[in-house]
Amino acid sequence: MVFRRALATLVASIVAVGCGGAGAHMPVVAHTPAAARSAAFAHWTGYVRANSPIDVVGPRSDGVMVVAAGGRLRLLSPSGRLRAFAPTYHSNPGLEAYIALPRAGHRGCSFGGDTVFAISFGSPRGVVAISSQGRVRPFATVRAPGLIDGIAFDETGRFGYRLLVATTAGPQTTVDAIDCHGAVRRITAKAHRVEGGIAVAPASFGRFAGDLIMPDELGGGIYAVTPRGGNLLVAHSDLPHGGDTGVESEEFLPARGGYDAVLADRLTPRNPHPGDNVLLALTSAELAAAGARPGDLLVASEGGAKTDAVHCSARGCGVRHVADGPAIAHGEGHIAIMPR
Repeated sequence: MVFRRALATLVASIVAVGCGGAGAHMPVVAHTPAAARSAAFAHWTGYVRANSPIDVVGPRSDGVMVVAAGGRLRLLSPSGRLRAFAPTYHSNPGLEAYIALPRAGHRGCSFGGDTVFAISFGSPRGVVAISSQGRVRPFATVRAPGLIDGIAFDETGRFGYRLLVATTAGPQTTVDAIDCHGAVRRITAKAHRVEGGIAVAPASFGRFAGDLIMPDELGGGIYAVTPRGGNLLVAHSDLPHGGDTGVESEEFLPARGGYDAVLADRLTPRNPHPGDNVLLALTSAELAAAGARPGDLLVASEGGAKTDAVHCSARGCGVRHVADGPAIAHGEGHIAIMPR
C-alpha cells in the first residue's frame, strides 16, 4: 500500500557541535549555541506497508531495493511493490538481523554482484550470504562476544573494501573486517558502545573520511572507528536519547538529488514508540529544502525517526535537525537511498 507524501512547512532548529577525539569510555560533552531557524522542515511519511520491517538496503543493479521484514527478505521496486525473495532465508523476527549490499561496481575483491549479506544469530553466528537468485550460504563466523548489531560495506577503501561487522558487549563494541572469502580480521575490541545502521564515510567527510561511523542510541553520540582501531567522537546528535529512543539509523547523502531516503518503521507493541509497520520516506527535495547537503550523514533516532544531517569538513562538524517522523515511529536499521 503506497501513501501520498505530504510537503512539510514547519520550522527546524539547527544545533552546531564540536567534533574531536574520544576514548571508548570518554563522556560526550555537547556544545549547544542558541538555536537558529530554517526556512523548511521535512517529515518522514508512509511509503509502503511491510510486516515488521527492520532494514532496507540497495539499490541492486536492477534498481530494486532489498527489505528485511518479519524474518524474511523482500524486494522493493521503484513503484512501491514488495515481492518475496530468497524463500529459504529466515531469521528470528524478534531479532535485528540487519543486512548489507555491496554497491554496484564495488572495488576490491568481489563479494558477488547483488549478493545480500545478513547478520546471523544461528549457525554460523556471524554472516550469511544470499545470492541474487536467492540462494543462501554460510559466509563468515564472528567470534567476538556480545550481540552482533551492525553491518556495512566499505566503499571508500580505507578498510580494504571489506565488509564491516560490529558486535557490542556491555560498554564496548568490537569491529571486525571480513574479506570476500569470509576471512575475519579484528579492527578493534574497544570501540564505544553502538548499534544500528552503521556506515562508512565518503572521502568528502572531513577528518573522518573513510572511517566507520556508528551511532550510540543510549548516549546520543555519533562515533568514528578508524582503520587502525582508533575511536573518535564525531558529533553529538542532541536528539532525545536512551534505549529504543536515540540515534539508530544512518546513511550518507549522494552527490545528486532525484532520490528518496527510506527507513524501516517496525511495529513494536508495548513500547513508548510502538511503530507503524511501514517503510517511511523523504524526498531529496525535502531534505535539500531543510538544509541537508550532498555528502552529509543523515542519522535518524529509533524513537520518532527524528533526523539530523551531520556535515563535516576540514574546519569541523555541524549538526542540523532536518526532519521528524510520526511520533509513534520506531526506526530500525539503515537509511537507504532509493533512486527515482
